[in-house]
Order: sequence, then C-alpha cells, then structure tokens
Amino acid sequence: MDGNTYLYIAIGVVLVLVVIYRIATREERRRKKYLTAVLKSWGQIPNREYEYDEFQSIGNYYKKTKGKEFTIDDITWNDLDMDSIFMSINNTQSSIGEEYLYKMLRTPCFDKETLDERNRVIEYFSSHEKERIEYQIDIAHVGRTKKISLYDYISNFAELENEGNFRHYLHILLIFVAIVVLIQNPAFGILAVIFVLGYNIYEYFKTKSDIEPYFVCVGAVTRLIHSCEYLGKHKEPELKEYLDTLREGAKKLSSLKKDAKYIGSGDKLSGDLGEIVMDYIRMFTHLDIIKFNNMIGKVQKNIKTIRGMLETIGQLEAYIAIASYRECLPFYCRGDMIEGKGTILEAKDMYHPLVEEPVANSIYENRCVLLTGSNASGKSTFLKTTAICAILAQTIDTVPAHSYHANFFRVYSSMALKDNLQGNESYYMVEIRSLKRIMDAEKEEGATVLCFVDEVLRGTNTVERIAASSRILQTLAQNGVMCFAATHDIELTQLLKDYYSNYHFKEEIIDDDIIFNYRLNKGSATTRNAIRLLQIMGYDEEVIKEADKTAKHFLETGVWEM
Repeated sequence: MDGNTYLYIAIGVVLVLVVIYRIATREERRRKKYLTAVLKSWGQIPNREYEYDEFQSIGNYYKKTKGKEFTIDDITWNDLDMDSIFMSINNTQSSIGEEYLYKMLRTPCFDKETLDERNRVIEYFSSHEKERIEYQIDIAHVGRTKKISLYDYISNFAELENEGNFRHYLHILLIFVAIVVLIQNPAFGILAVIFVLGYNIYEYFKTKSDIEPYFVCVGAVTRLIHSCEYLGKHKEPELKEYLDTLREGAKKLSSLKKDAKYIGSGDKLSGDLGEIVMDYIRMFTHLDIIKFNNMIGKVQKNIKTIRGMLETIGQLEAYIAIASYRECLPFYCRGDMIEGKGTILEAKDMYHPLVEEPVANSIYENRCVLLTGSNASGKSTFLKTTAICAILAQTIDTVPAHSYHANFFRVYSSMALKDNLQGNESYYMVEIRSLKRIMDAEKEEGATVLCFVDEVLRGTNTVERIAASSRILQTLAQNGVMCFAATHDIELTQLLKDYYSNYHFKEEIIDDDIIFNYRLNKGSATTRNAIRLLQIMGYDEEVIKEADKTAKHFLETGVWEM
C-alpha cells in the first residue's frame, strides 16, 4: 500500500474514534450544559423571551387538570399582569416544571399544611446547594417543549387508538416464507424476496405516515422515565415521599424505555453507528411500529402513574424556582394565614415585585377600604400590590413584604377592563358583568372573597355612577366581602363611611412640577389638583380660569353652569 492509502485509513480511523468519543461522552456533555445553565440562572430574574404559542401551551396543564377547586379567573389574572409575575419566577429547566408552577400560581390553597410542606421543600433546596444543583440537572433531562405542553404530548399519546400488531407480524412471516422459497427455488425465490420486501416497505411508509407525528410523544415519555431514574438514585430523607413516587414509577415503566430504543423517533433517542442498518430492518419488519403499538397499550394502562410522575417532578422543580425567586427579592416573608372566614388583612411594607425601586406601604385592616387621590398617585399600583401579595401568600408562600397576616381569601378583581368589540358590548356592560361575577362569587361556598375594584362604574355618567357604585360597594361590605376600591368620587367617602375605611394618596406641586411620593395616607383625599395640572401642562390661561370658576360654582351651589 502506498502513502495515500495509509493516510486515508488513518483519517477513517480518526473519524470513527471521534464519532465513538462523542457518543460515549454525550451524556457528560449534556450534564455540563445543564450545569452551566443552572449555575448562571440561580438567584436571577429570568430574561427568557416567550413565543405566543409556547406561552399558550404552558397554561394547558392547568386547564386540563383543573377541577372544581377555586382558581384565579382570567379577568383577575390579566388585571394583575400575573403572566409577568409568573415569568419573573419561572427559573425552570423543563416544561413540566414551568407548567406546574403556572398551575400553582392560578390555584391558591386554603390550608396551612399545604403551605408548610411547600415551604419545607423550598427551604431545603435553598439550604442544600449541592443537592439542589443535582436535582436541577436531573430534571433538565425532561426537556422543554414549545407549541404543545408536555402533559398534552403524553395525553395525546395515551388517547391514540391501538390497532394491534397482527398485520405487522404477518409482514415478518412473509419474509420467512420468501426465504424458504428462495432456498427451494432460487430463481423464483429472488422475485418473491423482492416482492415481499417492496410490499413491506410500501405498507411501512403508508402506516408510518399516520403515526410518525406521535413519535415525538415517545421521546417525551422516554425523557420522563430517564429523569425519574436519575432522581430515583437520590437518597435524601427530606424528600423521600417524592423520590419514592418517581422511583416506583420509573420501575413500573422501564419496559417503555426498552421499546423506545427500537423506534427511530424525531427525538433521536438512539443515534448509534448501526442506525442506518436499523432503518432498513424497521422498513422490512415494521419493528418500530410494533414497538410503538406496544407502548400505546402500556401508556394507556399506566397513564395514572405517568401523570403522578409528571406532577411530582413539576412540584420539585417549581419549589426550586421559588427558592431561586426568593434570592432575587430585596426582602420577603411567609404569610401568617388565619383559617376560617374573616376580613383581616395586615401587611407591613408591601411592595410590587415588578416595580423598579418600589415604595413599600403598610395597611392593617379588618373591613373594606376606599382609596382616593389623583391620577398617577399610586392607587392602582397599591390595589395590584395588595392583590398580588394575597395570591402569592396562598400559592408560593412568598410575600413581598416584611410581614403579612390575613385570612385565606378567594381573590377577584375588576380593574383593567376594555370594550368587548367582538361581543358588541360597551365598556359599561363589560364592567357591570365583571362586578356581577364578584357578587355571585360571594354567594358560593368557600373562603371570604377579597376583591379589588379600580374606578367602579367609570363607564357611565356621574349621578348614576355615584348612586349605583355606592349601593354595589355597600352590598359587598354587608355580605362579608373584603373590598378594596379606588375612586375619584369623593362623595363615596361620606356615603360609605360606615362600611369602608378611607385612605388616600396625595401629590405635591412644587415649582410648577408635580411630585408623587406614593405613600398611603389615612383618611380621604382633601385636595383637587386636576385643573392645576392643566396649567402645568401648558393649557391656555383662559381655559384654566373658566374651569376653576365652573368647579367653584358647582361646589357652592350644587348646580353646573358654563
């Protein structure tokens, strides 16, 4: 052999060794990648960007597993921009972790035991860095889906109709028959083998085109089992109940992982050097279709176990994300929750977790609250802050405040409403529907309703607004609802003084500039600065003068006059 031959042989050997090395170290490289992501993200607010379809899929686990329990409804969720709260907490590495976290935020609990258990695990991960990192890496093997939730992948797989394998076994039998014919009559046997292989290939692709979209579901199930096996090797006694569930589930489903090895899924679960040969074996024998049908039956039989594994992994990773979130906050507390019906809400130094350099406010109340003050003074932010704190206290047991002492509440809001153009409804109609749902909720069994209303009935005229809103707010208070309402109508502070405690936000005008301190003050607002603000913004002096004159005349006589 000449030098070129030796060179080609050497290059071939090197390429083979490189391939073997990459296959052999694939798991190690994957774990290093996960480790880097875990270390970089801990204690940081995630800066991940979400595609619309991806974000929609995250909520499917909550929607599909929602029962009759109380959950945060869509109006309240959107009013409070809870999607942004979720994204700021979502320091997860897998789909099921973020799906469970989303469900947790939408499903407040109403017992101390559940919150205590959550906090116990959260604090364990906070104080055991080495173990926490290992758990994060093991959970990361579940992977992240985008347009379809992991729960949906597995549910869709379980709902497939299993046609059985009888006809596929017949295709294998045909191969043996053709081989026998080939031995006995080589000339005719060659034609028989070609015909059988061609027929098998045709039927293979005809069948596979229908089921191949579901092969990604095989990858989802297999990754779940792999992750449970990794987690099952842990021995931490503090997490024994969770680990036992995962260990038993992985053991019960181990045969599914074996079946998946024969399936050339789009998830690339195998990738060994014999993959090309295996592709031909699959086409001739339908081996992957046979194994796929076997997996459908096993998944259907063990769907309860699989969903239990999903829930357990989701819980663990959600708790880790909450532990990371606590590291991001300037300060926080656990909620000191009071069981039984009541209207106690006492919080010291509450702040909005999404506001940069937020102003903390305190409130100690056992009855409804009416907020007054000018636009942009802080009323809406305070309402949202209080509502978010109430939800976080009953979900992630982490309140952005120095202390929080309150009853368990069912939280509702009616704040950031819009005209329903598609439904041909005015703002006022949307608003009264929103308020009606709160009044109806009070009649249902459950914890006290805590509601937040911003500018009640702003969509109608002044006289009817004050008349109707005073009665609605009075009825809510009389029926045991704890209501926080913001209004510009100072008249309500007098009409409702027997039912609502008055608070206000104020501003100062210094050197033709308006200064807000965003501090909550007791009592109702005593200043009116709307007309003065027109002056600051450069409106004509005549407009300012006449507006001031008109307002003064109304206050003196009760009659409007131009």
